[in-house]
Amino acid sequence: MTNQGSTNTPPPEPLVWGTIDDVQLLPLEAHVDDRGYLIEIVRANDPHFTQFGQVYLVGDTCAGTIRAFHKHTELWDYFFISQGTAKFVLRDDRPASSSFEVMQTVVTGERNPLLITVPPGVFHGWMALSDNTQLISIASTVYNRDNPDEVRIPPNSYGDVWSVKGR
Repeated sequence: MTNQGSTNTPPPEPLVWGTIDDVQLLPLEAHVDDRGYLIEIVRANDPHFTQFGQVYLVGDTCAGTIRAFHKHTELWDYFFISQGTAKFVLRDDRPASSSFEVMQTVVTGERNPLLITVPPGVFHGWMALSDNTQLISIASTVYNRDNPDEVRIPPNSYGDVWSVKGR
């Protein structure tokens, strides 16, 4: 019996989804009163905070905008969606980690405020799920434009991880 259309190429390895070691999803509390709200994002004495390098704001004007993937060798990232909603996809690329090659997805935004901590060696990226999404990013070290601490790969490196699927 002949299997028409077959090739000698094995099927791709399935992605393993789970929780990545050292990635933390920290719920943030909104303090609300008749004036509005206040959310503490990070404090210098938080046990999950390593050190301060710089902070920046990233805005995506359109839902579906993808910014991915990259990792760092030294830098820790701390992410907070201050407006809108976003989907984060992370992949552990640390061979010594017990979660090596595990992928993790996180959805956060105004209705689910989180601080996402991403250690060095974990590829990460995000996609805006709503128009005018804003991300506040805190880095543990100052970005060196002449010698960036980053490795970049295309957003489709792990297949179709960005589409929103019905459930």
